[in-house]
Amino acid sequence: MFLMTARVSKRRIAAAACVLIALICGLFFFFRRPETAETLSASPAPVEANTNEKRVKYLEGLGWKVSQNPKESMQVRIPREPGEVFTRYNELQKSQGFDLSKLAGKTVMRYVYTIENYPGAADPVHATLLVYKDHVVGGDVTDTSPQGKIRGLACDTGSPKSEERTAAPAASAPTEPSEPQPSTAPDQTSAQPKRP
Repeated sequence: MFLMTARVSKRRIAAAACVLIALICGLFFFFRRPETAETLSASPAPVEANTNEKRVKYLEGLGWKVSQNPKESMQVRIPREPGEVFTRYNELQKSQGFDLSKLAGKTVMRYVYTIENYPGAADPVHATLLVYKDHVVGGDVTDTSPQGKIRGLACDTGSPKSEERTAAPAASAPTEPSEPQPSTAPDQTSAQPKRP
């Protein structure tokens, strides 16, 4: 029988331990999924929206004819602790394949376009896109008439997934599309004058 002994200094043991720890950390970061718009959105095919042309093309692909430039663009913050109204708004987003709760506390860009082909509209109708890391992560279409509705982005006027804008039902979500309101949109981070 053979018996081998080896002398290993404490310095070599410490160096080997450091290499082992570095290897474990490297593997952790290598296999960890990065936070991207694709991982934050439940949508099966994330839509790139890093230019105005791509946002307009996306809305046109949904069946809307929109203004070529946004009526408004601003940063908004998704609430860290969502309230009842945000939860209802997010249900609309989930019905479209999005989920804003995955972006809690994040700042997103909000682009508002005027829809020019909304059937029977006497008052302005707006399409809002929420964009994070150059990808669409949410949005809605809002009819600003007194009996108007907030609904999903798809141009399906036959059976819209919408919410009444009146105050009575629990599923209502009042909104003004040109300004994010605490009732339907994430918190504002840029200063905007309030309307009287």
